[in-house]
Amino acid sequence: MRNSGILMHISSLPSRYGIGTFGEEARRFVDFLASSGQKYWQILPLGPTGYGDSPYQSFSTFAGNHYFIDLEYLCNEHLLTRDECEAAEWFETEEEVDYGRIFYWRNRILHKAYERFRERIPAEYDAFCERQKHWLEDYCLFMALKEKQDGVSWHKWCPGLRFRKPEILEEAKDILKEEMNYHAMLQFLFFSQWGALKEYANAKGIKIIGDIPIYVSPDSVDVWSAPEQFCLDEEREMTEVAGCPPDIFSDDGQLWGNPLFDWKYMEKDEFSWWIRRIRHLAEIFDVIRIDHFRGFDSYYAIPAKDETARNGVWREGPGIKLFDVVNEKLNDIHIIVEDLGFLTDSVIKLVKDSGYPGMKLMQFAFDGCADAPYQPHNYERHCVVYTGTHDNNTILGWYDSLPERVAGYVREYLRYQDGEKMNWTMMRAAWASVADLSIVPLQDLLDIGEKGRMNTPATASGNWKWRAKKGSYTAALAEKIAHYMRLYAR
Repeated sequence: MRNSGILMHISSLPSRYGIGTFGEEARRFVDFLASSGQKYWQILPLGPTGYGDSPYQSFSTFAGNHYFIDLEYLCNEHLLTRDECEAAEWFETEEEVDYGRIFYWRNRILHKAYERFRERIPAEYDAFCERQKHWLEDYCLFMALKEKQDGVSWHKWCPGLRFRKPEILEEAKDILKEEMNYHAMLQFLFFSQWGALKEYANAKGIKIIGDIPIYVSPDSVDVWSAPEQFCLDEEREMTEVAGCPPDIFSDDGQLWGNPLFDWKYMEKDEFSWWIRRIRHLAEIFDVIRIDHFRGFDSYYAIPAKDETARNGVWREGPGIKLFDVVNEKLNDIHIIVEDLGFLTDSVIKLVKDSGYPGMKLMQFAFDGCADAPYQPHNYERHCVVYTGTHDNNTILGWYDSLPERVAGYVREYLRYQDGEKMNWTMMRAAWASVADLSIVPLQDLLDIGEKGRMNTPATASGNWKWRAKKGSYTAALAEKIAHYMRLYAR
């Protein structure tokens, strides 16, 4: 069946309190999706973010970001007052998230909520903690320890904590009991509000596509609590890190710095860590998009001491063995794979053998080759077409940056009509394609240029900030989109 969806992260929703949340504005966006004839809402990873504010560098692959807890709902539950919420200085402009302010004010206000929460703990709380115990206690201890030590990485903790000596951990749990309970409350509120929002979306016929980064952050509870799953030395330091090799875009390649998986150990362990991870995300999303899928076929390993990615080497990944186990142990899992960039024959075979739909990115389609795989006339039905992703410029920002020679080719190929904005020309081409599913970022639907870009890869600051203005997605826009859904049978 032909369907369509919109990409917008939770952080980009309008809000009185500096960042998008799971509150009423999220429900209004669901209503907009439904009235636009959409069937999917794609978001970015929901994990708690650290330095750089990237959702792809999270403290935990299981936990949720407490920034997204809606404060209005907490007021309704008498955990906060509106005066307390409105006393904070959340932002200078409603079009950007100010993460420094969010970090400062959110924790102070949510600690006030905790003081009231602990006086009347909901009946569902204990059941939640029991259900999530396979990750929750380690996460709460990890966060409490980080805060106690001014946020330093776990690699710099004392040996007893770094190596997780049982007697040292038990002592820390006793000392930090209240701090751990605070973080458990945050997770309870996060998943309670998210579950209610997802239920609302599903009832409106909207399915949620969530994102799973292939790698985890080096400063994460995932690595601290399960070091055997990663390539670490005896001091629990990384021996090699993830990245990608030099190419036409970068002479030095990209040094991501994430720890690499010990795939041999994982295979002996029947990929149990991955099974837990995917099972957890399948419970909170309807569809999972796996980022950097080619890394399961082969991955680029860079010496941890290096300052560039020049000296990396390619190593063999787990291939189809991992996904055979996933399909065996997890039923009815819906997955999209990010298979963009340079693809070897073995990567292409892995995507085909997995049976998962891959991605087509229209901004990559115009390099002058008629057989370019991202041009719509080369699509097969079993794929997902994107005009752009969170890592790309908006269509208007991208088009304005093209040399005229390429821009002319784009206009001719897409049959550009004078008077129409290029973003609508490209979106119509995506909707008209044979791809089973089309996804467009909200920024493109709102006619926003480069200022709406969410992320510029290989840059450490200034990303993940964009927010939609309140009232920007209107009934008139919904009807315009719905018209094209009817026209192209999506």
